[in-house]
Amino acid sequence: KSVTAAVAVLVIACPCALGLATPIALMVATGKAAKSGIVLRSPRSIEKAVGITDAVFDKTGTITTGQMVLLEMTLINNPLSTESTALSTSQLLSYALSIESLDSHPIAKAISVSLLKQGVAKVDVSDFEQTPGAGVAARIPSSATSASKAVLIGSAISIARATTEFAPKLTQAIESANQRANSVAILAIDGLAYGVFEVGDLIKPESKQAVERLQSSGINTWLVTGDNETAGISMGSAVGIPIDHIFASATPEDKLAFVENLQQKGKVLMIGDGINDAAAIAKADLSIAMGSGTETAIAAADITLIRPSLIAVLDALAISKKSVKVIKSNLGWAFFYNVAFIPVAASGNLSPMYAAAAMAASSLVVVTNSLRIR
Repeated sequence: KSVTAAVAVLVIACPCALGLATPIALMVATGKAAKSGIVLRSPRSIEKAVGITDAVFDKTGTITTGQMVLLEMTLINNPLSTESTALSTSQLLSYALSIESLDSHPIAKAISVSLLKQGVAKVDVSDFEQTPGAGVAARIPSSATSASKAVLIGSAISIARATTEFAPKLTQAIESANQRANSVAILAIDGLAYGVFEVGDLIKPESKQAVERLQSSGINTWLVTGDNETAGISMGSAVGIPIDHIFASATPEDKLAFVENLQQKGKVLMIGDGINDAAAIAKADLSIAMGSGTETAIAAADITLIRPSLIAVLDALAISKKSVKVIKSNLGWAFFYNVAFIPVAASGNLSPMYAAAAMAASSLVVVTNSLRIR
């Protein structure tokens, strides 16, 4: 009888359920996250997600799409109201496309992509010249005469130096774009300004919802961006981040220091996508990188979002929190099973056959409980 009791104790004490408690839950959580476009880079990232008090966002590529697009066009066909300065809208757009398609700047790309989609035709250009920080210039043969036209496209400051005073309509378009924190490119031909192209970065449709849901769950939201204050406040306020939680013109060192200061009061989640976010991402208690971001940011992050939506941040936190709860319940059941049944087996009141059945049942409970994560 003593041998039978000893065998029953050994069977009951077999740590199958205890050994399965965490790995099974992590495996199910990883699979669930992958289906949602979330890559959990380490098991510890699941534990780190519990107790987050502050979420810090980068702007470009995180709450915004990170891709410049042409938002508005303002064109004047005849600035001086004379026959010699009159140009059709199709000519103006054709001149703009022909020059901007030769430029690699993000603003130029946004303009050329949009004009191509509208079916604008290109014309031949010559003497193309690019000045970093100012714009581009070229000469385009005139269809009416043998003389060519000098065409410039660039920033308002640089074009203002080479042209006459802007028409009120163009000045208003520039001021409106500045108020919206967007960039402008001015089209000038033979010393006259003919058009304003407003280019900006669009907010992701779900960014506002993601911020609101984080705030409703008790997590403070912050925006720390390297862009200017106007752009930071404009974008941050649009998604619901309080103005006093928006910090602009931040260097990588500033972002790192900001995260460190927040960590003195709570647990910080950093969400970014660029090289300038990498240090803050590495320092944060939990870090999430956008899959479309730089390799440096992805390598430093605990979690990578293949799905570009910020709702994936909420999904990642939810999966992590649920996984931790399941792991704790698995471990609790495994300990309870051993503590409760070992004395029964040691007293000789449990045969090895029933002990084996109990051990299998315990493991089955752990596996079944882990599947709740799905």
